[in-house]
Amino acid sequence: VQLQAYGGGLVHAGGSLRLSCAASGRTFRSYVMGWFRQGPGKEREFVAFISWVGGSTYYLDSVKGQFTISRDNAENTVYLQMNNLKPEDTAVYFCAASTILGDYSQVKNYNYWGQGTQVTVSS
Repeated sequence: VQLQAYGGGLVHAGGSLRLSCAASGRTFRSYVMGWFRQGPGKEREFVAFISWVGGSTYYLDSVKGQFTISRDNAENTVYLQMNNLKPEDTAVYFCAASTILGDYSQVKNYNYWGQGTQVTVSS
């Protein structure tokens, strides 16, 4: 599967962005999907995960209630709605797909990655 993330940009603190990740292929519902981010000088960290048909979601503690992950299997797209953005949310955001059974908060358990989209939150 090929993943294309988009929707990043520059926003003021308190603003919102909606990231999208479009997947190629006809087997999108076969993949667990995740969003990760990598800030300047930091390691890539888990942000959110959604199961095959969206029945289960899981979030990084610091974004619970602030970010919402969702997916549209008919459109082969996963979304990350980000509200009340803070400067510490500044990072490159990556979407990822997994066919691996395991801890979906771990980078190593995703076998397909998109190219990333920059999110910059100014104070």
